[in-house]
Amino acid sequence: MMPPTDNSANALPSTLETLDVASLSDAQWAVLTPLIDAQIAFMQQWLTRPAYQQQLGSDFWQWLGAQPLARYISAAQLISVINDWALAQMMSESMRADIRALLQALVYHPINDDVVLAELIDDAQVSALAQYVASHESQRSSLIHALIGNDTFTDMLTQTLYHAINDFMESTLDKAGGVGKLMKLGRSSFERATSNNLDDKLQGYLNRNIKKLSHQAESSAKAHLSNAEVARLIEMSWASIKTAPVSTLQQYLDDDSLINTGENPNVSGNVCDNAISVANTTLNRLEAGLQDSYNRLRQSSYAETLISVGIETWYQRHADDSLATLAASVNINDTSIAALMPHLHTFISDIMHSELLTDTLRQLLTAFYDQPDIQQHLKGYPSV
Repeated sequence: MMPPTDNSANALPSTLETLDVASLSDAQWAVLTPLIDAQIAFMQQWLTRPAYQQQLGSDFWQWLGAQPLARYISAAQLISVINDWALAQMMSESMRADIRALLQALVYHPINDDVVLAELIDDAQVSALAQYVASHESQRSSLIHALIGNDTFTDMLTQTLYHAINDFMESTLDKAGGVGKLMKLGRSSFERATSNNLDDKLQGYLNRNIKKLSHQAESSAKAHLSNAEVARLIEMSWASIKTAPVSTLQQYLDDDSLINTGENPNVSGNVCDNAISVANTTLNRLEAGLQDSYNRLRQSSYAETLISVGIETWYQRHADDSLATLAASVNINDTSIAALMPHLHTFISDIMHSELLTDTLRQLLTAFYDQPDIQQHLKGYPSV
C-alpha cells in the first residue's frame, strides 16, 4: 500500500500560480529586487561548489537509502508501469538501428581475431556441461529414436532409395538397346503372369529391410552413445575448436560483402553507413526476427501473466527492504555514490545556472516576499 499523500506539505503558495506583486510599492521593489538577485546568486554559488555537492549528495543518499521500497511504489504500480508503458510500446526504429549498429561493431571488431574461444569459455564449464548432457539418458534415447527410429524418416529413405534404383534401372535399360527392350518385355510378362507390380514389390522389400536396419541402427546408437561416450564426444569437439579465434564465428554469417568491400567496422568500433544499410545480412535478419518475436510476445497474455507473477514474487521478498539494501544488490553503495558525484559536477552546475531554475527561484522568492505576514515583518525595516 502506498502511504497517504500529505497535500498540505507539498502545496506551494497560491501567489506562485498567479503572481500578483501589485501590493509591493516601487520603493519596496527597489530594495527587494537586488536582494532576490543576491539570494539567487548565493544559492547558485553555494550549490555549485564541488565540496558541498559531494556532501549534499552523500547526505541525500543516506536519507534516500534508509527509505523502504513500499513507501514509494507497490507491486501493482510496478506491474502497471511494465505493462502500460514498456510492453505497450513497440521498440523505436532509432533503438533498432542502434542495436544493428552495435551488433555490426561488436561482431566485426578486429579484437575478435586476437581472442580465442578458450578465453571466453573455461574448460571446466564445458566439462560440466558435457556431464550434464550425458546424464540425461532417457532424453538422449528419445532424441535418437526421433532421428533414426522415426517411421517418417524410414519412409523417406525408402522412397529415396526406390527412386534411385528405379532411375538407375531405367537409364541402364535404355542404354542396353535390344537387350534392354527384351528385359522390359520380360518384366511386363512377369507382372501379368503373377498379378504383382514389380515396383510395389521393390518398395515393399526396401521398406521392410530399411525399417529393420533403422531399428538396428537405433539400438546400436543407443548402445554406443553411453554417458561416458557422449561426454567424451562433447569434450573432443570443444578441444578441436577452443583455440580458434572468436572471429571464426563470422564464417557462419552471410555478411562477406561487408568484409570484402571494406565496409565493416573500423578499429575504433565505428560502423560505416553502407554496412548498416545492408538489410539482407545475417545480423540484420537476426535483429528483425527477434523484433518480430518480441512484438508477438509483448502483446500476449502469456507474457503479461509471467511478468505479473515475477514482479509479485520479487516484491514480496523485498517490499520491506530499504532502497540502500536494494541498491547494494547491484553493487551500488556509499563508495560508488561518492565516486559518482564528481562526474555530476558539470551537470548540477548547468542546472543551477539554467534560465529555467533562475526564473523559478525568482518567482518563489518574489512570492515569498509578497506574502502579507512577510510584508508585516518587513515594515520594521524603514528602507523596505
